[in-house]
Amino acid sequence: MNEYLLLVLACVSFVGTHFLMSHSWRAAMVRRLGANGFLLAYSAISLALFVWMVVEFGRAPKAEMFWPVGDIIWAVASVITLLAAILFAGSFVRNPSLPGMPDTMAAQTPSGVFKVTRHPMMWGFALWAMAHILVAPRIDNFIFSGSILFLALAGAKAQEIKKLKLTGAVWQAWLRRTSFALQLTALPRIGAAPWLAGAAIWVLATWSHPFWGVGGAGIFRWFSL
Repeated sequence: MNEYLLLVLACVSFVGTHFLMSHSWRAAMVRRLGANGFLLAYSAISLALFVWMVVEFGRAPKAEMFWPVGDIIWAVASVITLLAAILFAGSFVRNPSLPGMPDTMAAQTPSGVFKVTRHPMMWGFALWAMAHILVAPRIDNFIFSGSILFLALAGAKAQEIKKLKLTGAVWQAWLRRTSFALQLTALPRIGAAPWLAGAAIWVLATWSHPFWGVGGAGIFRWFSL
């Protein structure tokens, strides 16, 4: 396992600093750097550590897969990543969890992808990680994608706790009107925009896989342009 040590260290650093900067260190960093300075520092540190993760993931040995991966698993993973893209695309519209959004936004009636979950962006990342674990069940990918999966869902829950302390009844009402878990039966009612934007992201992302040195994904695993 020593050959995965740097990858583990990079992943732990990425996940750990996210939690620290979002919670324990946040107040002190905002006092010293100001709100804009904090966001800049948060973004820069996160980006640098994510790049380190990607570099170490590329360097880590590619061990044997834990289960065979055929067309059925690829098809399931493709559907999961499409859902991830739809949720991610819709998460930028009237999202009370985004930085800088007023607390009063949590008083709105859930619309769009928020009918599916109150954490569409985090679930987008989590589903992306799940799909990649399915098609690449190796130790290095368990560490890499597993870290993203953990950060997305644990981070979403930690954010809820923090928001509840800060905004009280307003956020409590948002929690009652929305669901942490995915409500997939609500997908037909989210509107056309998330579907169209998500499909565009998904097509572009899956089409670009060969440029990253990996095989075709999505529909491009079976068809080429």
